[in-house]
Amino acid sequence: MIGVHPGGSRHRRNPLGVGGADVAAVLRTARGMADELADGLTAQAAERVARRARTLLDADGVVLCDLAGPLGTAGRVREDVRELADRALTDGRLVRSGGAVAAPLLTGAEPMGALVVAGDQVTTGQVEALADWLGEALERAVLGLAREELALAELSRLRAQISPHFLYNALSAIASLVRSDPERARDLLVEFSDLARYAFSGRGQFTTVAEEFRAIEVYLQLERARFGSRLSTSVRVAPEVLPVALPFLTLQPLVENAIRHGIEPRPGGGTVTVTGAAVGPDCTITVEDDGAGMEPELAEAVLAGRGERSGIGLANVDQRLRTLYGPEYGLVVETAPGAGTRITFRVPLSSPGMVTR
Repeated sequence: MIGVHPGGSRHRRNPLGVGGADVAAVLRTARGMADELADGLTAQAAERVARRARTLLDADGVVLCDLAGPLGTAGRVREDVRELADRALTDGRLVRSGGAVAAPLLTGAEPMGALVVAGDQVTTGQVEALADWLGEALERAVLGLAREELALAELSRLRAQISPHFLYNALSAIASLVRSDPERARDLLVEFSDLARYAFSGRGQFTTVAEEFRAIEVYLQLERARFGSRLSTSVRVAPEVLPVALPFLTLQPLVENAIRHGIEPRPGGGTVTVTGAAVGPDCTITVEDDGAGMEPELAEAVLAGRGERSGIGLANVDQRLRTLYGPEYGLVVETAPGAGTRITFRVPLSSPGMVTR
């Protein structure tokens, strides 16, 4: 891996040994190449990385190959580039032939492609260091794509779970008002239509805090129609977190859990409170009820997706948050029998690469 050694002046020898270059500039170029590979070793990424690598190494030519052959080229290309790449991939090590060096791009122990560099002044150490760096970038890309696929699969499961329970309860509440209060029934039907469109839309993994809270306000309006005076609600969100990217359908399962398992079992009902605010570098969101509560052991089982009460809602949201942001970003559940339940989670205020649409 390319590294910077402590000490020396600002123009000390850079990690690839390119004389006279600024270490910071070298690292910027190297990080730029890693960013190009964020979606894997595609033809476009390979072409851009090859150009950057040729400039960085002051090489005559650079070729990036996948397992099928050359993908991206910069400068003069040798006729035997495919042969050199195949040898490096077969042997799993550097291969030098005349003025060219080929090195495999490895993700763990698995080859993903090869880097071929031509130039009399280029050393095997430089090519090896760059190949290691690019291999690590590809490994991070593979892991990132796997996490994204897992999160999308979890979102699909969540949509499937929400559909029957949500549809039945919402339509039942509206139907109960058709004769007694047709105006309100009509308004609720419009709200239900908007919420259903949001919940079952084909959007990607992310929305915004603003959109998610808007959906929750509509959801709670429908639930208040069903429970009447037994359900009180409070929704508060700080304006500064409204544009923050949030995994799609994160809040609805938590609010549904609060109503279904916290408020509904109590004859006198209760209150559900939803808040969102900036706390340090994160947006912190809390869903709290003053309902039935549960044993902490049961809460652990629910998050693990075990037991009759668990369904997949809370476990699904917890898994998605941990998959997308890291293990420290899962749900935190505080509860006790008769003391209600508070569920808190955090998302970064700034999440590069997480696009809402």
